[in-house]
Amino acid sequence: MVCRRTSTMRIASLLSLTAVIGVVLLGSAVAPVRADEPWPDIRAGVFENRPIAENDGTMALYAPEQAEDAAIVPIAIHLPSNIANTAKSITLIIDRNPAPVAATFRFGDGFSASPEVGERKLMTRVRVDSFSYVRAVLETADGKLHMVSKFVRGAGGCSAPASKDADEALAMLGKMQVKTIAQPALGERWREGIVMIRHPNFTGMQMDLVSRGYTPARFVNLVEVTRAGSLVLRMEGGISISEDPNIRFNYDGSSGDALEVRATDSNGAKFAGKSLAGS
Repeated sequence: MVCRRTSTMRIASLLSLTAVIGVVLLGSAVAPVRADEPWPDIRAGVFENRPIAENDGTMALYAPEQAEDAAIVPIAIHLPSNIANTAKSITLIIDRNPAPVAATFRFGDGFSASPEVGERKLMTRVRVDSFSYVRAVLETADGKLHMVSKFVRGAGGCSAPASKDADEALAMLGKMQVKTIAQPALGERWREGIVMIRHPNFTGMQMDLVSRGYTPARFVNLVEVTRAGSLVLRMEGGISISEDPNIRFNYDGSSGDALEVRATDSNGAKFAGKSLAGS
């Protein structure tokens, strides 16, 4: 009688343990959706109720899984040539940043053109304030939206102190380098443009170690790149773009065309630069 009761108890214990293991395995296989995920609200605020196709092959997003420096996180977006010629804009979003919309890039006739230019690339550097999804949302000429996303582990990028003394940074404010690079092996009209602007891009969240107060926000909010009077791209940015904004992109160009750049910051300052013609 005792043996039978003990056997029954063992079977019950095994069944309970099996149920617990099943729950644990189920939980690890399908992670629960967090109730505080910010993306649904961001999506509604920026794109309203417009449908967004995800991971449909229209573009690729490259970002590090683990940020070496959360204040300077490299981001690259690649567009196939057939998509690049229909690209209207790309909105770069970092879900858990204080200002989630890092930048919007709008493209003009100077960006798209001949198929020989091939894949188009757009690169910049951003701040990541907390472990977050980074998203690129492409709008094509037909009004459709397409999205790719990557999860980036990084923290403190928006409150990290500037790499330079504030006075030194402001003394260099707006100094600009604009370059064009040709690579004949990639096509006669293939060009890469590089725009580098000296600017601290203060976020308003960085503490001055001397005064113990917060440095007021001041950041580049517009960069416009043209060639031969035609718009290549326009970036509308915010505090999520890293210190000393850096934008690299390839485009359809020709010998003798220079890139002209004008930029403004949130204090109303204006900056300008130009590449050398003939490349």
